[in-house]
Amino acid sequence: MINKKVNNVQEALAGIENGMTLMLGGFGLCGIPENAIAELVKKQTHNLCCISNNAGVDDFGLGLLLQKKQIKKMISSYVGENDEFERQMLSGELEVELLPQGTLAERCRAAQTGIPAFFTPAGFGTEVAIGKETREFNGKMHVMELAFKADFAIVKAWKGDTAGNLIFKGTARNLNPCMAGAAKITIAEVEELVPAGTLDPNQIHTPGIFVQRIFQGEKYEKRIEQLTTRKRA
Repeated sequence: MINKKVNNVQEALAGIENGMTLMLGGFGLCGIPENAIAELVKKQTHNLCCISNNAGVDDFGLGLLLQKKQIKKMISSYVGENDEFERQMLSGELEVELLPQGTLAERCRAAQTGIPAFFTPAGFGTEVAIGKETREFNGKMHVMELAFKADFAIVKAWKGDTAGNLIFKGTARNLNPCMAGAAKITIAEVEELVPAGTLDPNQIHTPGIFVQRIFQGEKYEKRIEQLTTRKRA
């Protein structure tokens, strides 16, 4: 049995260098690789291009990398919760590519499955389509989108085994599964790491063939992006 376990986050991120393109899983603050992001901040890895659904908040998630000016370019679909992101974008300090959420997910999935490009109607007639090939299918115009090319994909799962099989929980299934295997190397951090053969095969969302390194994270904060509660009577 192939063992893909590494001892810690430092070993997991070995080989990530300045200027690389990284995919980072998660949806809002749900299912983000907290340990890996904290280590990238600590390593002071900079000039990064980050592909992620969103940019975290000012003091958590990818917002920590933005605070330290470690990100050169963000490719995202939603960035409305981060004031520092807005400041850097409007000042020209940060290069930004905004995409429809489905397009971002499909560009990940295309990379994962080896499809170089695809056509989608999303974004036609908007700034998203500028400079891209367009074509008509069944009387409707479509935009050609290219699969992402990333050096590393960093995903976060609820459970995983030493062979790299992953189970995601709740909203974490939105982007993490399609990023696993969509880069040259996929790193998975998990809340619980178990021996291979422990997980029910019928419950596995991402098979281990898509993962090269796996480690057990620690001290997950699991912050809520916007806490809304009902007023007491």
